[in-house]
Amino acid sequence: MALPDYEGWACFVAVADGGSFTAAAAQLGLSKASVSKAVTRLEASLGITLLHRSSRVVAVSTAGAGLLDEARAMVAAATAATEAARGDRVDLAGPIRLAAPMSFGIKVLGPPLAAFLEQHPAVEIEVILNDARNDLVAEGIDLSLRIASLDDSALLARTIAPVAASVMASPSYLERNGTPRHPLELARHRLVGYGHRERAAPLRFHRGTEEAAVVPSGPLFVNNGDIAVPWLLAGGGIAMLPDFIAEEELAAGRLVRILADWSLPQAYLHLLSPPSRLRPARVRALSDYLVDVLKRSCNRVGERAAADEGASNRGA
Repeated sequence: MALPDYEGWACFVAVADGGSFTAAAAQLGLSKASVSKAVTRLEASLGITLLHRSSRVVAVSTAGAGLLDEARAMVAAATAATEAARGDRVDLAGPIRLAAPMSFGIKVLGPPLAAFLEQHPAVEIEVILNDARNDLVAEGIDLSLRIASLDDSALLARTIAPVAASVMASPSYLERNGTPRHPLELARHRLVGYGHRERAAPLRFHRGTEEAAVVPSGPLFVNNGDIAVPWLLAGGGIAMLPDFIAEEELAAGRLVRILADWSLPQAYLHLLSPPSRLRPARVRALSDYLVDVLKRSCNRVGERAAADEGASNRGA
């Protein structure tokens, strides 16, 4: 009996998951020609077509789709066995590319990554901080943290935790201009526009069966919340921001939450990875570690916001 063509199966899975021979070659560290040759060899040995190729696209054939899950399992098992033999499960080593939103990376990621690298000194982590949506496959990114809705259905996603957000302002601003008690009262205040959407996107609130929406109107619109914090501290106006951006200012009372008895649309922190499940042990270890540590961090921030909401409800 002929032995399985593990290289051919690995190349087939990488092409199917990555959507192209170029992406597969980048993931596997091979040339595009080598990947193509390996898949062609596998197809010849099986006597079937696994991939339909054209000058622009690569599509998995019906026969290939029927074999894809078993092929993934085969390659994953071979990868796990190889790593176990090398001792990778104990002594993790090698590079990892991690992408994260700018503010979240600066405010939250430093201590957890330092602790992980202390445990695994042979691992090298390249952190890519920006607020754009990275193309994980094209950019060779192993893991990406994202606080947003998930439109990339092909990516593997792990939902870590809800991300608390609040409407906030400085005590000095509220003393001069009054404290809004209803979201519609925000229309009379200077609001920071924040996000990656259109400037006129409304802020939406709900409380029980009641709903309200207000369009931010003010002199500042940003796609990164850090730049809004000094403006808030100077008494410039009101903003809706993720709590982690202003955690220290909120804890110290330099900023205060308002409308805490109203709920905002819930955002979640996700950990994304490329569609292929063939991930080195070091990447799996960092993934599991981040999910655990960041879940506890997000929950801690959320508990503080919930405590403020409870205090607001008692004072109402």
